Amino acid sequence: MRTDPSYFDIRIAQSEDDLLAAQRLRYRVFVEELGGDGALVDHEKRFERDEFDPVVDHLCLIDRRRSREDLDHVVGVYRLLPGVRAARFGRFYCDGEYDLAPLRNCGRPLLELGRSCVDPAFRGGSGMFLLWNALADYVLDHGIELLFGVASFHGTDIPTLAPSLSWLHHHHLAPEGLRPVARPQGYQRMDLIAPERLDRREAMIGMPALIKAYLRLGGLVGEGAFIDRDFNTTDVFLLMDTAAMSDKHRKFYESRWQGQ
Repeated sequence: MRTDPSYFDIRIAQSEDDLLAAQRLRYRVFVEELGGDGALVDHEKRFERDEFDPVVDHLCLIDRRRSREDLDHVVGVYRLLPGVRAARFGRFYCDGEYDLAPLRNCGRPLLELGRSCVDPAFRGGSGMFLLWNALADYVLDHGIELLFGVASFHGTDIPTLAPSLSWLHHHHLAPEGLRPVARPQGYQRMDLIAPERLDRREAMIGMPALIKAYLRLGGLVGEGAFIDRDFNTTDVFLLMDTAAMSDKHRKFYESRWQGQ
């Protein structure tokens, strides 16, 4: 869908309305569309929320044509948690699924990305372009070197996901010194199909668009997937080094923009 970028603003959530609209969008995507749930999800008022919301920055894509009163003006969101803030809070979101000791011990500035979602009407258009470029500005402004987070496959049918998981393991595994490992309570091995039996086309067909976008920017994965029963997803850990990402980011998005 081609969308006129002049309709959009992009900003860190500035008000309670921005935060509630972001949580309403998350509810529509993660709960209604994907079947997720959680201890703090408000089904009556349709807000997807958790304990990290008060300490993160919510990067919001705003459609100025939509109503703030109806809380539908946020049409894209990224949740951003810098490492220094996570240290004060006591943990990252990913700590619940992966052992992050390799990242904490590397001594480099960290940023966790989470709860990324876009309204279905704006997926693949200029709105996502703006959201990703605002993320790049945030990274530069905060001196971030390593970005990470979990990205999800919908569902937990591992045989169906096996080609994609195996491709990630065999072709995009992070170096051992920076490689988080999935925690035992949800651990799912990813090397399910031998490299010589993998079909790249089959693996890519089953790969979520967001994961493919990260891979094009040089994204790497941790060891093992994590089965998230609450959200009905199979999560993989994704890591990006901004030093390797910068030039790829420019070329990738220039080509996407020209192709719309």
